[in-house]
Amino acid sequence: ETKAWTILAGMIAPQAAGVFHSDFVKGFVRAETVAYDDFVATGSIAAAREKRLLKSEGKDHIVQEGDVMLFCFNV
Repeated sequence: ETKAWTILAGMIAPQAAGVFHSDFVKGFVRAETVAYDDFVATGSIAAAREKRLLKSEGKDHIVQEGDVMLFCFNV
């Protein structure tokens, strides 16, 4: 199952995570991001990871237009 939420450009990663659940803000560890165009070109997150296009970003990452993000958290 895949879902999408609207996140405003300029938000920092923990704020973006909080758009869909407040626990993600409290326990934010990192965000794995890939540019949308790279995601489409590779066809999957796994393929983007294999091609080293998936980046691990910290709490200070500023969300960019077209970021596809996976949030890692621990509560």
